Amino acid sequence: MKLRPSQVILECLLEQEVDTVFGYPGGTILNLYDELYRYQDKIHHILTAHEQGAAHAADGYARSTGKVGVCFATSGPGATNLTTGIATAHLDSSPVVFITCNVEEDQLGRDAFQEVDITGIGMPITKAAFLVRDPRKIADVMRQAFAVASNGRPGPVLIDFLKNVTNPNQEVDYEFIPWREHRRCASIQELNASHELKSPEPDRQDIQTLLDMIAQSERPLLICGGGVVRGRAHREFREFAQRLDAPVAITVMGGGGFPGANPLTTGMIGMHGSQASNTAVAECDLLIAVGCRFSNRVALDPSTFASQAKIVQIDIDRAEIDKNILTDHHIIGSARQVLAMLNEHLPQYHHEEWKAHILPLRAPSTAEDSPQLNPQQILDELQRQVPEDTVFATDVGQHQMWAIKYLHFAYPGQLLTSGGFGAMGFGLGAAIGAQLGNPQKRVIHVTGDGCFRMNCHELCTVEHYDLPIITVVFNNGTLGMVRQWQSLLYGKRYSSTTLDRGPDFVKLAEAYGLSGYRVRTRAEMAQALAQALQSGRGAVIDCMLDPDEMVRPMVAGGSAITDFLLKEGAN
Repeated sequence: MKLRPSQVILECLLEQEVDTVFGYPGGTILNLYDELYRYQDKIHHILTAHEQGAAHAADGYARSTGKVGVCFATSGPGATNLTTGIATAHLDSSPVVFITCNVEEDQLGRDAFQEVDITGIGMPITKAAFLVRDPRKIADVMRQAFAVASNGRPGPVLIDFLKNVTNPNQEVDYEFIPWREHRRCASIQELNASHELKSPEPDRQDIQTLLDMIAQSERPLLICGGGVVRGRAHREFREFAQRLDAPVAITVMGGGGFPGANPLTTGMIGMHGSQASNTAVAECDLLIAVGCRFSNRVALDPSTFASQAKIVQIDIDRAEIDKNILTDHHIIGSARQVLAMLNEHLPQYHHEEWKAHILPLRAPSTAEDSPQLNPQQILDELQRQVPEDTVFATDVGQHQMWAIKYLHFAYPGQLLTSGGFGAMGFGLGAAIGAQLGNPQKRVIHVTGDGCFRMNCHELCTVEHYDLPIITVVFNNGTLGMVRQWQSLLYGKRYSSTTLDRGPDFVKLAEAYGLSGYRVRTRAEMAQALAQALQSGRGAVIDCMLDPDEMVRPMVAGGSAITDFLLKEGAN
C-alpha cells in the first residue's frame, strides 16, 4: 500500500506493539507529530516538560516493563537535550529507540537553524545511529533499530530523519509486518547474517569447566550483576544460587536480580558495599560474576580484587571479558541461557562453614530509634507501608545508596537507577515511565534535594496525567555525597555544596497541583506517607535530615575492597 512517510514511521511502531511514546515537539519533527495526531487512539504520546525527562521516562518504561522504550525529539537543542538520557541507557544497557528529525537535505552542513549532527554525537553512546535520507528506507531502518535495541546486549538506538524525508506530499510503498515475522525482511536477514542480533551460543566445554571449578571450591561467592536483570534471568540465577549454596553479593545494577531478603544475600558490593559482601570477595576461593562488568565502583583496586579466588565472568558481551579484571575462566552468552545450562548439571552443594563465617557479618536491619528523622527510618516506613511489588526509581547520591542498602528488591525492574552514568535527574522521568508502563503498581521516586532541583519541573507531567507517583526527598540542605567526600578526604572544605536556597518543596508541589508534606520525625513520615498513599494522587514528601548523615560503609576509590574508610554502623 502507499502511505505518507510519517505514517510509515507510526505503522512501524505499531508493528512493534508500541502504544506509548514520550517526547517533545519542535519545527523539524512537526510532520511526524501531525501524523501522530491521527494515531492518538492507537499511540499514546506523553508530553514531558523537557526532552531529558522524556528520555529518562522512555528508559524507565523499558527497564520496568522489559519492552523497548520510544522517545521523540526535534533537531538542535531538542536532540542534544536527549544525550544525557541516551548515555544513561547506554551505560545501563536499556533498550530505547530515540527518534529525532533534522533539517532538510539541502540545509545540511550550512549551520541552518537548529541543525546539529546528532547521529555523530550519538554514535559513541548508542548501539547504532541511523541518518535516514531516503523515505523508501524508513521501514527497514525502523525494524533494524528495534531489532538492534532489544537483541543481544540491549541498548539505545538513534534514528534521525531529515525533514524532507517526512514530507507529507509524497508516498512510499509499505507492507505491515508484525515484529514476530521480521526475520523474513531482507534488512533483518542481513543483520542476522552478520551475527549482530544473535546472542552468542555458550560453549558446552566452558560450562563443564566451570562445573569442575565449582566442584573443587570450598568458598564460592556469586555476584548478581545488571545482566541478570536485563536478561530477566532471575529465576535461573536463584536456582543456581540455591544449588551452589553460596553467598550472593549484588551490584547496584543487579538490584532485583536476586531477592534482597533471601537468606543467601550479603548485600551491595563495592565502594559502599556491606562488610559481608566485601569480606566475601576478599576471602572466597571462587568468584562467579554473572552479568557484571567489574566497574571501578565494584573492583576498586583491580590488583587486589578477589586475590585469593579464581575469577569467572559470565557475560553476553565479549568486549566486557577481561576489560577491567583479568579472569581465570569466562563464558560468553546470555545469563539466562548459561545459567539454565549450568543448572541442568549442577548438583546440590552445601557450604555451611563458609556461610557461617560470612553471613553473620551482615548488619542488622533495624532502624535506630532517634528523635530526629534519619534515612533508615524513612526507608523502613516505605518498606512497611507500600505494596511488596512497588517500583522504586532513584536519582543519584546518598539517597540512592541508602535505598539500595535498606530496601529489598525482589524482581527485575523493581529498582530503576542510573548506575553506570550516575545521572542526577534520572529518577522522576524514570518513575513517570514506570508508572505508565505499570499502571497497576505503585511507583515511588526516591531523591535528594540536589537531584530534585534537576527534575522537579516534571511534576507538571505527574499532575497532568494524574500519576500517583510519590516523591520522597532526602533533604539535607547539601549535595550529600559530595559533602561526604569533602568531609572525609578534603578537610571539610565545603566548596559549593551547601544548598542554602529555594525552592520550598512543599509549596512547589502545591504550585503544580499536588500534595506536599514536610516531615522531621518518623511519626510525621509515617502519617504523611499514609495520607499520600491513601489519596491515590501524586505527592511530594520533604524529609528534613542532618547534613552530616553519611552513607556507611565506604571504601575510598582505588583501595582494597576491605579497606573501609567508614565502617558499617560506626559513628
